[in-house]
Amino acid sequence: MPPRPIKIEEFIRNLPLFRDLSADEVERIAACTSQVRLPTGSILFRKGDPCTGFHLIVYGQVKLAFGASDGSEKVVEILGPGQSFGEAVMFLDRPYVMFAETLADSLLLHVGKAVIYQELDHSPDFALRMLGGLAQKLHRIIGDLEGYSLKSGTQRVIGYLLRDVVRVQTGRSVDVTLPATKSVIASRLSITREHFSRILHELGDAGLIRVNGRSIRFLDIDRLRQYRG
Repeated sequence: MPPRPIKIEEFIRNLPLFRDLSADEVERIAACTSQVRLPTGSILFRKGDPCTGFHLIVYGQVKLAFGASDGSEKVVEILGPGQSFGEAVMFLDRPYVMFAETLADSLLLHVGKAVIYQELDHSPDFALRMLGGLAQKLHRIIGDLEGYSLKSGTQRVIGYLLRDVVRVQTGRSVDVTLPATKSVIASRLSITREHFSRILHELGDAGLIRVNGRSIRFLDIDRLRQYRG
């Protein structure tokens, strides 16, 4: 039996972006929001497609990437539940410059552009939250550029594991599963899959992690933070 549709108003009311809106404002946004349910490996949009709003992830996982004519790709972001994408392109009123593909069975919400512009006119606080979200994404992109330019492959992998996989855990051992395949994560970090695997092996030899496929046991997170290779 397919999953039942969610109640859009209840979901978006609990998101930080919409939390302080009135019931009428949430109702208007929900009325212009559609549910998009996609299986793993589905293309949500391609480069050059028109952007008519932005997306929120209810569950699942989405990859944003640039594609080349030879079939290669550069993964820009791996996004999960509660995250959004497409706002900047929506405000620029331009076509998408990359493609989006689901990495897991996913449920997305597509929020229409017209209703967002309407609420921006009515609510300065909502406008500030939209700007804040875009600023956070810009800050993350700048951090990525710094990593690609100034940090070694090992430092990039450790930074990714601590920021996106383990987050706030400290000290004790933690078992996690990588959120995507090694090829996708390697592309996200601008290294090859082989280099990514070698770094994981190096960290394993140093007694910092134990790897079994996509499963990783972090043996000493504090030491991992300090490791320089």
